[in-house]
Amino acid sequence: MTEQPLQALVEINQQAIALLFVNHLTSLGIRAEAVSEQDVYVVYCPPDKISQAKAEFEQFSQQPYHPKYQQAAWQHGNAGQVQANGPSLLASFKEHFLAHAGVVTLTVFALCWLVFFASLFGGARTIFSYLQFYPQFSWQAFVDQPLRLLGPAFFHFSWLHIVFNTMWWWQLGGSVEKILGKGVLVHLLLLSAIASNVGQYLVSGANFGGLSGVVYGLVGFVWWMGWLAPEKGLFLSKPLVGFLLFWLLLGYTDVLPINMANTAHLLGLISGCLLAVAQAVWKKDT
Repeated sequence: MTEQPLQALVEINQQAIALLFVNHLTSLGIRAEAVSEQDVYVVYCPPDKISQAKAEFEQFSQQPYHPKYQQAAWQHGNAGQVQANGPSLLASFKEHFLAHAGVVTLTVFALCWLVFFASLFGGARTIFSYLQFYPQFSWQAFVDQPLRLLGPAFFHFSWLHIVFNTMWWWQLGGSVEKILGKGVLVHLLLLSAIASNVGQYLVSGANFGGLSGVVYGLVGFVWWMGWLAPEKGLFLSKPLVGFLLFWLLLGYTDVLPINMANTAHLLGLISGCLLAVAQAVWKKDT
């Protein structure tokens, strides 16, 4: 049996968005393709599915970065391939990477990597001395050097450390910034970084670093926002939340071969949950 010829459905300017929609249609059992035509990407589907696909696109266009569309892309990533003279794989990756993240997400991401690469080329000790938490924490020390309150979050000690943290930051931070705005992400960054840094200092001293306290702040925020305000479109699946909580608890045991900033993780998580409560309550009152 020959396949039914496809019919043009919609034109989309960004390749990443076109592929997200194609993969969403594929997840619904609708055969679809994205074709590069001049400066746009045309999505095609069978004529007998046009009405259904148009209804899906109306919903998709309201929140193209909703996690359910990202999930469809992960599950059917091979389905959405641009035909004809589409951009290269690298160009496609860059477009998707930039489309998911706002200026705050990208700035923090870039800052972490700039610090890391500078450290690799012989500047680790000097850079850490500038970013390290206060050796003696006091009000006067804060007044003299306020950025040390946040500094440790931007210093990472290994490739695994920075890749894990920055990719979670990009994924969750990008979603928060796109859906709720820059201000919410900045507040979350400040609250979780300060809470995790101060807490870790009180437990183990000033020799720590990494964005993981902020990442767990994002985990707590997105997790609880999905529970308190599901209409916002932020959520983490239960298995993923379970894995991240298990990883947090595992850090308190002696089975891991690396030192974990357990207090930073826990306080980051709690601060993110509390900010989600405040955000949900504030939205209900306005």
